[in-house]
Amino acid sequence: MPTAREALLDAALASLTLLPWSAVRMVDVASAAGVSRQTLYNEFGSKEGLARALVRREADAYLQGVERILAAPAPPRRNLLAVAEWTVSQACARPLLRALLTGCWGERLPVPRPARAGSRASAVPAQRRADAGVPSPTDLLCLARDRAATALQGRDGDARNSCEIVLRLALSYVVAPAPLVADGQCADPESWSPTTPTITSVIDTIFRVDTTSPRKIIP
Repeated sequence: MPTAREALLDAALASLTLLPWSAVRMVDVASAAGVSRQTLYNEFGSKEGLARALVRREADAYLQGVERILAAPAPPRRNLLAVAEWTVSQACARPLLRALLTGCWGERLPVPRPARAGSRASAVPAQRRADAGVPSPTDLLCLARDRAATALQGRDGDARNSCEIVLRLALSYVVAPAPLVADGQCADPESWSPTTPTITSVIDTIFRVDTTSPRKIIP
């Protein structure tokens, strides 16, 4: 059973499917989560605190997903390909993750503004972490890269540069996504299958080239 905090975050995220963040009301979030408004404020402090927590959770979920995929007992090429495909599909389906990865925050989303200087620290440890800030696109890429390199280290030598190139390749598909379908949403991930051989070919090239060499040439 989810905690009150998780229920509130789920309710806030669900509200974004119907309303822009500016129209989301704290009282409605609390009601949807089945808790009091005071509980909401005890957890997050304010609507801005709720926004920071919501975006922080999205970043954490992405990094946990990267780790989960990389833990699979498969060759490094296969795992990195899976991370690339999963990154693109999740960014298409989850607007908050797409904004985190690209830095493009639409007016419908809760832009994670920093906590005000000098404000009292939250009594909730998870909220103190959220209030400390969320990763920038560069930070998130580096965190994912380092997790990937750690997971693959020992199976493929120094994989740090290779992992970064693969993640940047995935982000290129996030920035220039698949065509939209009739309802304005991204095309179904199955329609991306023609890109898989391309990604696989580039990943194979990455692993063939000495990416630690200053004279490396990657086509």
